[in-house]
Amino acid sequence: MRPSVESLRILEMCVAVGSFAGAADRLALTPAAVSLRIRSLEAELGQPLFTRVGRRVVPTPAAVALAGSVRKALSDINNALDRFQARTTPLRVTVPPTFASRWLAPRLPGYRDAGGAAIELDISSDERDPTAFDIAIRTGRGGWDRLDECPLMPVDVTPMIAPSLLGSRIIATPEDLADFDLLPHPDWAKWFTRAERPMPSGLRFTPVDYSIFELTANAAVRGLGVALLSPTLFQPLLDEGLLVAPLATVLKGPDWYFALIHEGDQRRVVHGFCEWLREEVQRSPC
Repeated sequence: MRPSVESLRILEMCVAVGSFAGAADRLALTPAAVSLRIRSLEAELGQPLFTRVGRRVVPTPAAVALAGSVRKALSDINNALDRFQARTTPLRVTVPPTFASRWLAPRLPGYRDAGGAAIELDISSDERDPTAFDIAIRTGRGGWDRLDECPLMPVDVTPMIAPSLLGSRIIATPEDLADFDLLPHPDWAKWFTRAERPMPSGLRFTPVDYSIFELTANAAVRGLGVALLSPTLFQPLLDEGLLVAPLATVLKGPDWYFALIHEGDQRRVVHGFCEWLREEVQRSPC
């Protein structure tokens, strides 16, 4: 008679932990139940699996070899289930609009080509119910309750202006920005601090706060004002000449982009996506 998979799983744990009591604790069983299962397994296999040395039980060489094969088989089963779930259950990812369109979306085909899970995107910066996502990409400084944090990259910003608005004028110092209308952004003061300059008096801000950086970038391209934008996310606009970044100062942080997963979530598909995000960040030019 073939032993049950459960009996083999108990054997593997006993060998891995080195005691029946330790295996019982890991498997949420009683030591007596584990001992009984091992005796039954020895009867089914027709040979002893452990010998007693004082108060310890020591696996036989044959038991160690069998446990190693069982461990590999169980790992193969888990991997097969992960692959099955990755194909059948989309990974739910909630992500802010600008990060989604400017950074994530152009890279997602590479994730799928590498055999990654199907992705279901929720485009929003709003707080989501924990049951509504598997991974949340958000900006902040850490400390989310009941979520494990995977830091990706710092939020970065630098002034950008359309060539049509700049014209023949020159922006050589932060003070030169006072000659232009600025598009509202909460980090202008931090940027001037990073540039080691006080904010000039009399700065002019446009009356419309677009709130979404994609809309701010569109306004900047139309020549409606100088925008504080991320060179990481909006590099294509600089490459195409739609915007220029006249000053070298880039404010990085203190906020970061984080990938957030539920505390204790050990699914390979979830951790695999976070690892893929980190690899893409490392490949991205900074």
